[in-house]
Amino acid sequence: MANWLKRITPIMLVDEIEPCLAFWDALGFEKTAEVPHEGRLGFAILEKSGLEIMYQTRASVASDVPALSDAPGGGTFLFLEVMDLDATIEAVEGAPIVFPRRKTFYGMEEICVREPGGNVVTFAMAVSD
Repeated sequence: MANWLKRITPIMLVDEIEPCLAFWDALGFEKTAEVPHEGRLGFAILEKSGLEIMYQTRASVASDVPALSDAPGGGTFLFLEVMDLDATIEAVEGAPIVFPRRKTFYGMEEICVREPGGNVVTFAMAVSD
């Protein structure tokens, strides 16, 4: 089954997409696609350097795939390995902190925040002892 996976992209379920855009914009992501729903964004794709994150609103999901309409939101946990943790922390300043900067037993220095949609995002950088 070598080379069977081409890409993996999280789709984060939120009440509103618009408040989430500035969070990712500060990290260099750009909105590359959007689908309106009931006068607001219902779906959006954000990209940076070949990386992709998707957002969809609960209302849009309920309209598109009713079987998923009761899916819990704000339950996505993302783990992103970054090149410069200090610059990343500066870019997400003001985001609610889930846990402060720390060193882990698995060789990372990381911080965890909540993005405006309520999803948990951990930013980590490999460190040497």
